[in-house]
Amino acid sequence: MTQDELFKVLVAHCKEYGFIFPSSEIYDGLAAVYDYGQMGVELKNNIKQYWWNAMTRLHENIVGIDSCIFMHPRIWEASGHVGAFNDPLIDNKDSKKRYRADVLIEDYLGKIEEKIRKEVEKGRKRFGDSFDEAQFRATNPNVLREQAKYDEVHNRYKEAEQTNDLAAYKQIIVDCGIVCPISGTCNWTDVRQFNLMFSTSMGSTSEGANTIYLRPETAQGIFVNYLNVQKTGRMKIPFGIAQIGKAFRNEIVARQFIFRMREFEQMEMQFFIKPGTELEWFAKWKEQRMKWHVNIGMGAENYRFHDHEKLAHYANAATDIEFNFPFGFKELEGIHSRTNFDLGNHQKFSGKKIEYFDSEENKAYTPYVVETSIGVDRMVLAVLSHAFHEEQLENGETRVVLSIPAPLAPVKAAVLPLVKKDGLPELAQEIMNDLKYDFNCQYEEKDSIGKRYRRQDAIGTPFCITVDHESLTDRCVTVRERDTMTQERVPIDRLHEMIEKKVSLNVLLRNL
Repeated sequence: MTQDELFKVLVAHCKEYGFIFPSSEIYDGLAAVYDYGQMGVELKNNIKQYWWNAMTRLHENIVGIDSCIFMHPRIWEASGHVGAFNDPLIDNKDSKKRYRADVLIEDYLGKIEEKIRKEVEKGRKRFGDSFDEAQFRATNPNVLREQAKYDEVHNRYKEAEQTNDLAAYKQIIVDCGIVCPISGTCNWTDVRQFNLMFSTSMGSTSEGANTIYLRPETAQGIFVNYLNVQKTGRMKIPFGIAQIGKAFRNEIVARQFIFRMREFEQMEMQFFIKPGTELEWFAKWKEQRMKWHVNIGMGAENYRFHDHEKLAHYANAATDIEFNFPFGFKELEGIHSRTNFDLGNHQKFSGKKIEYFDSEENKAYTPYVVETSIGVDRMVLAVLSHAFHEEQLENGETRVVLSIPAPLAPVKAAVLPLVKKDGLPELAQEIMNDLKYDFNCQYEEKDSIGKRYRRQDAIGTPFCITVDHESLTDRCVTVRERDTMTQERVPIDRLHEMIEKKVSLNVLLRNL
């Protein structure tokens, strides 16, 4: 099964088992908008709780807020979004489809990288333990040819980005023979800019209504509340403000399921620091955030940093934490040194003084900021895509299993009476009533025990607790572990302790 085929199967699985549904589906859906089902919302909430606790509980100098989606329109002028929040778009004249020019080029470069990777893997298989990857990359003619092609295109792309040369974007697309995936032709329009903000009106009458915007990021809600939090919380620099909330971007080329949507959720933290210390804190937060990701247990090899060559107008350093999705390494989290651009501009546009008085240095200044920003939806997709796999069992059957890290799993345990009689459902319900106050559990008695195991595997439940006839006399149950399918006889009064050790978020937090 190819990665594209695997991704399609994953999308179908998410709908079938209640993780993610196309929004407004009975009205034929709404492009690039999705709803979270009963399993998806639990997974999403667990991810958010892990992030929130890691930020606000483990750091005494980081607090949280929840700002509004609607904000004064001047905020978006101050932040630069009104004038500079644009994507370079290009249309194919034959298919009438619209694409982001930068994404077309990046996908082309990604295909070259994939060719190089395949050549390296061939060499690894051929030479075995004596394989020297660095030497192979430096001498293999196929690798050298593809690397030269990559470097030439990449350098042109980098220059086009830095100069915002729209004509250069198109020329790269034409020279590389990049075709429309639908029509297969190179019949492209010129590249042009498109602003991504959704606008709406606020007011009692159409004549008196003001144009406002749905926020395209949650960061500005933190910046405009900086003074409120700093003063009421008596916060001393360095300190941070964290927020989880919805943001909206009018993505013309929304794609890849929940990876790029028009309505999405962000987890952001803005860390306010003394000017001149920003690069030191930038390095610290890079390390901290990568540790948070790797700590989940999805393999350090599936993450990498990608430093920005073209910096946003507000930044003096930026990097992405990329994850190895089924469609390649893509951005999961951004870490930016935003300087004092935001607070400085809000001070200028609002006419209000936004400074911090440093009692140790006996002077006031506008703090600098290091930002960490992660997409909740992308995090959900990372977890699901890494967890999903099909296994061939010894008896010839195939099982589909979501090996979601236990602390993030939507359902922690399933309580299953072996049969629906002889007092087994009553004992199973007794166990369920005891566990449900601390863990999200499911009670299931329909179908054979094997089919129930398969359903729980498919939604990622770490433990299945089976109540059988012996349980009535020995007060023990059979606990089946999801990933290994091993079974263990456990006393009922030890269930809580056993489950807690595996599924508690505190297990993750204590390793940070």
